[in-house]
Amino acid sequence: MPTSLVDWLRAQDDGTLATLLRLRPDLAVPPPADLTVLATRAGIRASVHRACDDLDTVALAVLEALVLADADSAPVPRAEVARLLGPDMPAAALRASLSALRERALVWGSDPELALVPAAREIVPRFPGGLGRLATGPAGSSELPELLAAVEPDERRVLDALAAGPPIGRSRGGSAPQSPVGRLLAKGLLLRVDPETVELPRQVGIALRGKRPMGTLTLTSPDLAVRDRGADVVDRTAGGAALGVLRQVELLIAFWGRTPPPVLRSGGVGVRELRRAAKEMDVDETTAALLVELAVAADLVGPSDGIGPDWVPTTQADVWAVGGPELRWSLLARTWLDLPRLPGLVGRKDDAGKPINALSDAVRRPLAPRDRRRVLGGLAELGPGTAVGSATALADVLAWRAPRRGGRLRDEVVGWALAEATTLGVVALDAISTPGRALLEDQDGIVTALRATLPAPVDHVLLQADLTAVAPGPLEPELARELDLMAEVESAGGATVYRFTEATVRRALDSGRSAADLHELLAKRSATPVPQGLTYLVDDVARRHGRLRGGVASSFLRSDDDVLIAEVLAHPDAIGLELRRIAPTVVVSPLPLVELLDGLRAAGFTPAAEDTGGAVLDLSDRGRRTAPRFRGSERVGAPPEPDADQLAKLVARMRSGDTLAGVRRSAAAFANGSTLDLLRDAVAARRSVWIGFVDSHGRQGERVLEPTSVGAGVVEGRDGADGALHRVPLHRITSIALVEGRDRR
Repeated sequence: MPTSLVDWLRAQDDGTLATLLRLRPDLAVPPPADLTVLATRAGIRASVHRACDDLDTVALAVLEALVLADADSAPVPRAEVARLLGPDMPAAALRASLSALRERALVWGSDPELALVPAAREIVPRFPGGLGRLATGPAGSSELPELLAAVEPDERRVLDALAAGPPIGRSRGGSAPQSPVGRLLAKGLLLRVDPETVELPRQVGIALRGKRPMGTLTLTSPDLAVRDRGADVVDRTAGGAALGVLRQVELLIAFWGRTPPPVLRSGGVGVRELRRAAKEMDVDETTAALLVELAVAADLVGPSDGIGPDWVPTTQADVWAVGGPELRWSLLARTWLDLPRLPGLVGRKDDAGKPINALSDAVRRPLAPRDRRRVLGGLAELGPGTAVGSATALADVLAWRAPRRGGRLRDEVVGWALAEATTLGVVALDAISTPGRALLEDQDGIVTALRATLPAPVDHVLLQADLTAVAPGPLEPELARELDLMAEVESAGGATVYRFTEATVRRALDSGRSAADLHELLAKRSATPVPQGLTYLVDDVARRHGRLRGGVASSFLRSDDDVLIAEVLAHPDAIGLELRRIAPTVVVSPLPLVELLDGLRAAGFTPAAEDTGGAVLDLSDRGRRTAPRFRGSERVGAPPEPDADQLAKLVARMRSGDTLAGVRRSAAAFANGSTLDLLRDAVAARRSVWIGFVDSHGRQGERVLEPTSVGAGVVEGRDGADGALHRVPLHRITSIALVEGRDRR
């Protein structure tokens, strides 16, 4: 009698069962009670479908051969599988593929009797091996060789075309008795499917293919052309990309803090708002969609509360902004790797013909992280600085390794992953960078890897006569903050160009810096002499800055120059400010201070805000903020893979459950025996026992114990699964049996 899957599983060692659970993690959720449950799950179509997604082209070909041999109905010898695969299949490759199938419990049994899970027939193509269905009649008789030898040349051409696969053909003239198709139908060498469709029987296809019943197989991976870019060049390029993407995300946060886009009723962000964000970041819309998706997934941006929510930066964005570039990049890179979405879908049409918006549900793809890891893993197999020839070549290799993965977007996903990784600096020049390798293999080392890749922070800038400053590399954090305050970034890259304007200098003065502070900073931090024009700009703005002082009355305005106060009151735009003079040098307004100062600046004045002590008060707008959605451990991520200890405990639990299922059937044999005598014998012989009992609440339970002592009306022993110590009163035991084959020696 053929061995069943559950019996085969029982005969395997614990290491084999642990490997099965590691390769097919869905079988362990929830933990199976025993091996019977495990075997049942292993044969479910959905689970078999997932298990086959990891098989390469050769293993899938072996699976198709097993289906052709009807191994799902009755065990078949390995020799029959080898015959169907043909002489091109090396014995070692066949052994390796059968081993991979056994590890996943898709195939079981020894080589003389290979059995296949029935659900595998639903997984393989409709015509396994490109062969049609078995037929009766002439095609399935011993007369087939003579029939094939007697066919006419035009009939042979039809047969050869169908034998090459697929075995289905359409012919409008197929009903004509004198046509080649009509004559082949009459001879029984073709089968009628419908009035315009015919099928080549399997026996005929195998006969025509000769020694290769399944045709020519692709047994080796496609060649992957590579180029040596140089590890240093790749890392320097990746470092520049990393700094660039940090700057772009900063611009997005600042832009959406000022003008947050609304959340669409269907979710996501509108096309026009995405286009505006792309213009602000100076990137294309595809890159903008990626950065928007990352900002939301990293909890730097989120929907605000309220009836009409907007996409607003979170308070977490402010924490992120003060971190070093390594920490900030690490968050974005890890978020991208585990992002369960495909930003490359943004802008394409959905099934209803509507464009897919960024941040919408249509972009969600739970398997996207797995596909990104496959792409990076393919690059990581190459040496440092070694690049693939093209995304298409890499897609071909990955498709050979796992033909069933990715669906209709399989090859496009590879291109998207490479493009996104290049934007982030995970990949540069089609080679994985050192930080990218750390992201994939050792995430604890990402910060160190990026720090070694980035150029050392510089503590100076080069001031130019055209009121610009050039930063020849990443600036020290303190200098970067000061320069961002008193200048605007004109262009970013390996060297960042800042421009000084009247508005930026006034912004620095508004934040509490004095003209002397700015002059000192420029003189101390510039490697070139401070241009006279920049000195004049700072002095000119500072001379006019703060001559008017605003406070809260709701707000007030004061100046030591009463003529200036009179000028403000006489200005046409002052009517809307509702100013009222209460002293020669003081006026008040019912407007909030921020609105008063903005109105004065729009009229051409340069007021400054002050606090109750007269010091300059920074009222610059940092944009809207909302609360973050996640709190540390609440952040959703991929579930961790079980480690060896967890798998061992799960296997032990199944073994224990399997033992319980067996001893329940034999418990009746001991029903009339003495419970106390049986327990004492088990202690003396160091044997395990199965105990059925009723607890203090009247609930029935059962347990396998290794009893260590019996006395005082109680049996004490350790659980056979987890080793925990238990005490069971003898009067609560309802049934008991020795566990065969289990002792503590």
